[in-house]
Amino acid sequence: MTTREKVLSALRKHKSFLISSHVNPDPDALGSELSMAIFLRAMGKNVHIVNEEPAPRRLAFLPQARRIKGYAKSRNIVCDAAIILDCGELDRIGKVQKLISADTFVINIDHHVTNDFFGDLNLVEPKVSSTAEVLYLLFKEAGHALTKDLAFNLYVGLMTDTGSFRFENTTAQTHAICADLMRSGFPVTDIYRKVYASIPCKDLKEFTRLISRFDVFYGGRVVCIELSRKILARFSEQFDLRDTIFQFLRAMHGVDVFVIFTEVGPKKTRINLRSSSKFDVAKLASDFSGGGHKRASGCSIDKGMKEARQIFLGRIGKFLRA
Repeated sequence: MTTREKVLSALRKHKSFLISSHVNPDPDALGSELSMAIFLRAMGKNVHIVNEEPAPRRLAFLPQARRIKGYAKSRNIVCDAAIILDCGELDRIGKVQKLISADTFVINIDHHVTNDFFGDLNLVEPKVSSTAEVLYLLFKEAGHALTKDLAFNLYVGLMTDTGSFRFENTTAQTHAICADLMRSGFPVTDIYRKVYASIPCKDLKEFTRLISRFDVFYGGRVVCIELSRKILARFSEQFDLRDTIFQFLRAMHGVDVFVIFTEVGPKKTRINLRSSSKFDVAKLASDFSGGGHKRASGCSIDKGMKEARQIFLGRIGKFLRA
């Protein structure tokens, strides 16, 4: 029996499901959650989608996004199985982990190369573009019809995790899957506009002030920018600040690593990483108990931003000299 067959067998066996993903979920995480929920409800299952926070406003256009609940309003949920999507480590789902008891059967579905196989059953396919692609292949094996809402959510995951099909994780299979999804008739142009071309005027003005404040290290091979809580407060929930920063900075020629340091608290700093070269940022992030993809990863350091930045840039230097 293949892993996909084992997952489908487990989905048929269990009756009630908790679906969750990592904190600060991206469109692939949310689209995958919603697609899985649609699939399970079609099987007559009882389904709860719970993340640490509800879906962000900028992604409220995803079909059935209102069904995603925050942990604060979902503390009494009891399910016999949990499906964790697009998440390399169980700890990354945050407070939602409290809803998973020792008796809960955990199904881990992901595409990150750094996944630690935390589930009772693990469907991890690091060679595909996105968790949405993993799910498409699973649903096809089940012989499930692609409804418009399900296809829409999968397409958003595929489109965003490939950088609108610009990144090296885009394959012929990815394009073939998108062609199949598009037959459901959802508005592709509207999806692109809502994801990438709906920046509020105030946010755009603040962004133009911020983006010139990046720093360059190691002879132009590393570019970083800091986001303090004061800076973050200037932007609305509708604006995906980090993604927009990376889109802008990655246009720079000759840079190996792009880094965003975000102040989470006085003694905690989140670090988001991107690479436009052969530099493996997943290996770098793993040194700080993080992970992700070779070209897109993240981690956290339990230090203030100034100290965390010094530590992390020092580690990057060692990687560059290796």
